[in-house]
Amino acid sequence: MSDLLERVTTFRATFARRQAAETTELRGAFTVHDPDFSHSQEHNQLIVDASDADPAALPELATQGLGPRQQYRITVLDGALGERATPVLTAAGYDRDAQLILARETSGCALPEPAAHPVELAELRTAVFRQQLDWGLDEGLARQLTERRTARMRGAEKVLFLAVRTPDGEIAAWADLYLDRTSGLAQLEDLVTAVPHRKQGHGDTLLATGLALAAAAGIPQLFLIADVTDWPREWYSCRGFTELGRSYSFLNR
Repeated sequence: MSDLLERVTTFRATFARRQAAETTELRGAFTVHDPDFSHSQEHNQLIVDASDADPAALPELATQGLGPRQQYRITVLDGALGERATPVLTAAGYDRDAQLILARETSGCALPEPAAHPVELAELRTAVFRQQLDWGLDEGLARQLTERRTARMRGAEKVLFLAVRTPDGEIAAWADLYLDRTSGLAQLEDLVTAVPHRKQGHGDTLLATGLALAAAAGIPQLFLIADVTDWPREWYSCRGFTELGRSYSFLNR
């Protein structure tokens, strides 16, 4: 594991612990739990942050740490361990998703014109909730996946919600930006353009703004997570991001 990838892995584990309402430390892993967002897999899961954990023990650790749940999510931060765990967890009834960890330097990045701007959750809430409903989620789940941003605000030294507005003031696109000068890392997360406003360059505006704000804060590297099978990996590659490694998430059927 490269030094940068190791720092990213540590940041991700630390972020998860800091935003959690409750944590349970286990052998080679920990669980995060938040009863206010019980339907959010992000906030109720087993996170494996050791590289030598026993794959066969992970389902039992998830049950031990989280108690009874309809589904259990297991996130393995170490790519090599995730590969070793795949056949074991598949046999135990889990499906796997692979995530790419992409990063680039922020040096020389300047704010675009126009730029995205930080907004309060109160300003963002309606747009995010509407998009969740447009994706077919029921109202209760959509509400939790919108409001869970209140927990994310605890995750890093500085958490910003960036938004791009239309000329008439409507929020058209948004993303989370996590800034952590101690680790020298920034993360851009949950970049979304609302369906009616796609193909207008809003994603580029959010990305360029995030890079510029990280550079202005003295943070030399920005990373993000992209699905291995989805189109954004190519989009980010064309914008200077390179692959650091992979992590894996498993969800039981």
